[in-house]
Amino acid sequence: MTFQHTQSAHCESGAISALLTHHGLPISEPMAFGLSNALAFAYIPIVKLAGQPLIAYRLPPRFIIKNLCKRLGVQVGFHTFKDPLRAANALDDLLAANTPVGLQTSVYYLPYFPEEMRFHFNAHNLLVYGKQDKNYLVSDPIFEEPVQIAPRDLNKARFVRGPLAPKGLMYTIESVPQQLDYPRLIHDAIRKNVKVMTGAPLPIIGVRGIRYLAGKIERLKGTDQEQRLFLGHIVRMQEEIGTGGAGFRFIYASFLQEAANILGDQALADASENMTAVGDGWREFALLVAKQCKRDQPINRQVLADKLRACAEQENAAWQGLKGWVQATAKR
Repeated sequence: MTFQHTQSAHCESGAISALLTHHGLPISEPMAFGLSNALAFAYIPIVKLAGQPLIAYRLPPRFIIKNLCKRLGVQVGFHTFKDPLRAANALDDLLAANTPVGLQTSVYYLPYFPEEMRFHFNAHNLLVYGKQDKNYLVSDPIFEEPVQIAPRDLNKARFVRGPLAPKGLMYTIESVPQQLDYPRLIHDAIRKNVKVMTGAPLPIIGVRGIRYLAGKIERLKGTDQEQRLFLGHIVRMQEEIGTGGAGFRFIYASFLQEAANILGDQALADASENMTAVGDGWREFALLVAKQCKRDQPINRQVLADKLRACAEQENAAWQGLKGWVQATAKR
């Protein structure tokens, strides 16, 4: 079967969507993302990125692939390596068998990325589906067209060190189910995601975590430059790492709309519109932070904290609505 490249909004959900579709289980990227119940929020000060706390808008890397495949009953094989040569040979063997392979890599060492887009993020997913003139044929989900990469460059991107080091990770689909029980799958996935966003025991997770970060901004100390660095980091984590906080909300909104169409459920269609509004609110917050950081006057922390609390309330309303849907559909 010829591999079909598809451009996606996010690398991990795009990669697994393309792999499953190739293996005869057509599933859109929004459905893959939604069924993995990966949407989240977390402010984790004990984990640092470039000296700043980790702020996540989805669950950790590999979670989409692992949780989606577990929920669907898909058998997926994961392999890591210590030796780059063994990793390259294993990849070549699979390609020789006409098997597309998912890889975790570093964005920084992928030469087909424009220089201004390269940064040290070690959990970028891409697919390799063949070789041509010794170069690997790559279906990178965030690019419009397939690209090529030299073996030396790909090996370097697969074996970088640091946070989320890929360790040569590759994954392949081993088997897929013949059919899917969408009503059950959608219900279970939304129920789990509601729990993540509204029922996490720690105050730094979910809607409570967004409110926690708003309080952190309100009480922010340090020099003006230190405050700008922290606020700029929030926007970078929201809008540049992976697909970004607003982007993930838009993907989830698309999942809810697709689910509404499959189930013929107007409540999910309404929930999709609410989640789109949530994404819009996050984009407005990012724009407000950017404007505050660029102006010459001191940062107005209260304005930013208030806007972030408004985002939290939008999220809470959207998730409470979905919680009601879960409870209502559980009785059917």
